Amino acid sequence: MTEHLKMDKVQPRLLDETGQGVISTPMPRPEGPLKVSGRATYAAEWKAENMAQGFMVRAGIPKGSYKIDADSVKDMPGFLGVYSDHMVRNSAQGTMNTNPVQLEHEIQYLGQPIAVVVAETFEQARHIAESLKVDYTRDDDVAGDFDAVTDWKEGSSQDQGDLDDAIAKAAFAVDSTYTTPPHNSAAMEPHAALASWDGDKVTVRASLQMLGYNRNEIADSLGIDAANVRLLSPYVGGGFGSKLGIDPASVSAAVASRHLGRPVRVVLHRNNVFEMINLRTQTRQRVRLAADSNGKMTAVGHENWQTNLPDEPFAEPVDTATHFLYGGENRRYGQYTAVLNRSASGSVRAPGEAVGMLALENAVDELAEVAGIDPVEFRLRNIPDTHPENGNAYSSRSLAQCLEEGAEKFGWSQRKSPKERREGEWFIGMGVASAARTNILMESKARVTLNPDGTALVETDMTDIGTGTYAILGQIAAEMLGLPTDKVTVELGDTDLPTASGSGGSWGASSSGSSVFLGAKAIRAKIADRLGCSPEELRLQDGVATGGNNRRPLTELLEGPISEEGHIEPGDQDVAQAGFGAHFAEVAVNSVTGEVRVRRMLASMAAGRILNAKTAQSQVWGGQIWGIGSALTEEIQHDRRTGHIVNNDLAEYHVPVNLDVPDLQVHFVDERDDYANPIQSKGIGELGLSGAGAAVTNAIYNACGVRVYDYPATPDKIFPHL
Repeated sequence: MTEHLKMDKVQPRLLDETGQGVISTPMPRPEGPLKVSGRATYAAEWKAENMAQGFMVRAGIPKGSYKIDADSVKDMPGFLGVYSDHMVRNSAQGTMNTNPVQLEHEIQYLGQPIAVVVAETFEQARHIAESLKVDYTRDDDVAGDFDAVTDWKEGSSQDQGDLDDAIAKAAFAVDSTYTTPPHNSAAMEPHAALASWDGDKVTVRASLQMLGYNRNEIADSLGIDAANVRLLSPYVGGGFGSKLGIDPASVSAAVASRHLGRPVRVVLHRNNVFEMINLRTQTRQRVRLAADSNGKMTAVGHENWQTNLPDEPFAEPVDTATHFLYGGENRRYGQYTAVLNRSASGSVRAPGEAVGMLALENAVDELAEVAGIDPVEFRLRNIPDTHPENGNAYSSRSLAQCLEEGAEKFGWSQRKSPKERREGEWFIGMGVASAARTNILMESKARVTLNPDGTALVETDMTDIGTGTYAILGQIAAEMLGLPTDKVTVELGDTDLPTASGSGGSWGASSSGSSVFLGAKAIRAKIADRLGCSPEELRLQDGVATGGNNRRPLTELLEGPISEEGHIEPGDQDVAQAGFGAHFAEVAVNSVTGEVRVRRMLASMAAGRILNAKTAQSQVWGGQIWGIGSALTEEIQHDRRTGHIVNNDLAEYHVPVNLDVPDLQVHFVDERDDYANPIQSKGIGELGLSGAGAAVTNAIYNACGVRVYDYPATPDKIFPHL
């Protein structure tokens, strides 16, 4: 039996009635001991009998064609084969559900995967790959420089009212252009896959986020039926969007294994990860804002320019939050794209908001400064009552509460004017930025089984990418079935299990959690029927069912296991759904060198029901840290002549390390979003990043009076203006 819900109406708050005290608590991750002791097996750690090792061969030119000379290496020790068939150009886009571009022998960027070498050992495969002779035919018409692009293609656009006239008549206005560099997800675990065939069926152990889609992508790439593909991803060491779609390792391992008739494992070198896996695009963004004499915004314009490879469908939705965050009846949006011979662009944590809100929230801060209004107060004045473009109500919106409570907890009232606060050679300043992330529900299924011995099993192909899925799904089942969490086992990451939403887009916990909730709800209905009461009367606790003046142990009500499948789908709703928040930062700027140090940050977040306080806080911490990186250090650098990535490793691509990260605080605003899903939760992982970097750069301005328009805010962009 399946408990199926299409989410097109408000649901009752059952989790507020179950009374177990399990949901929302800061429960540790049940798989934590396995991870810290090395017993949680990741994709690159799996082994198989008679396993061979593969190593990717990268293109050595940015544009042209190639021919592999396998004879040049066939006599090297350990050589088993070189394969270039079915080679994918780059990783698939999230929810693509089909194969990425497969070019055969064409090259469109330097570092593109063109073959996989297979040998008996990893070291042999690497040596052979480095020795392999490749004959190239070069095309000198290479487009590698973002700043040299003139052929921009207009994409999505929108006009409402008259932006130009509103700006001309406004009491206060700003017109600023911001640039953001490409970013890399830089997940701790590199992309890896172990493939083996049994007749026409292939099993791939891989590092992937969305198995329901990934199975179809691999099948399409190989030209086989999806029913013949099994994926296993029980543990994923970070993804941040980079593992939403299949990657070259997954396809190459399957191709090589089919050729050789033995298992093959392929692990991407860190340089491969930086080049072959989709990056966050570089952007140029023009933001125009205007306000009347009372500080009420009357105009909002947000245009952006970005690039990708030919035939790549993704474009970063940088203006997503701009559409609904603030008021203003005159609005203009425009997106312009171009083709470059550089690594593909795709979804990276908080696609759209992560870089779009850097520009938007910096511009809002500028406008508040021009209007002479405190930045927190300015934002509060401009929260619209309804969606400013379609008039729809917000399903829930606690932005004002996030700003007000966050400001109080952070000590915002102590903020001074630019350059007014100084400690020795350090200027000290505070900054604020709103946070917003569109809330999304995706179709998801899970099977829940309650056993007569008082244990339960949750099964779904949902993944845990370090976000706490094992804990959260176990908590939901325990709360609904009246069991201790140690009596609930959660099995994830296997496409033989019911198909979940996958991890991505901040929809994973809410979507897969809702399917677990529905499966457990169906079990509760059966127990209530056996007890002789209505489901609303039923109370389950410590293995005992109570209701309708009856009280019986579950062992007496269950002759055998009860297994139910929960199935959630999004529905049609005329409401605007999003998570909201506010980021606060205090920084010190060195008056001699222009160096910036973040001294403390506070995030005030409203994301519906918090399912696990510990994992939710951890997600926001990660967002704050990523915000520091986006603001101050992270920058993929491309050679303008060839478009290839210059800093393609973690030695040269600078993510924040321990000494870069200050005291981080997280405050959750209590909220329920009845339109979101039956468990009233909203995504938190990407909300925690959205706006975080802008709070840092706004604090830089408050400290030293320098606004940075070209991210990241390195000392060379600050010192000349002090």
